[in-house]
Amino acid sequence: MKFEEDDILLRIFMSEKTIRHGRPLYETIIVKARELGLAGATVLRGVLGFGADRRMHTSKLVDLMDNLPVVIEIIDQKSKIDILLPFLDEVIDDAFVTLETVHVIKYRHGSA
Repeated sequence: MKFEEDDILLRIFMSEKTIRHGRPLYETIIVKARELGLAGATVLRGVLGFGADRRMHTSKLVDLMDNLPVVIEIIDQKSKIDILLPFLDEVIDDAFVTLETVHVIKYRHGSA
């Protein structure tokens, strides 16, 4: 089956070394999204990037211990994303968040 709908894509650009209560903040956000019943979330690790501090972050062998960028992507209905936003306000100190409307095509085996 094929379903189409307009949803919201939430992206959070941050550092992989940002820690909250002893665990990476990206992991804390993913766990919270799951607890809130959001459709799904993915963390993507960057191989090269820089942020507001203009410091280059890279995955080159010499720099493996360096602080790489990560992007969290979550796609769901606006009402579900809106439930997560107050939590992000509480836990994020240094990140860049974007929201955009996306047209989603979902492929599912069997019936709805």
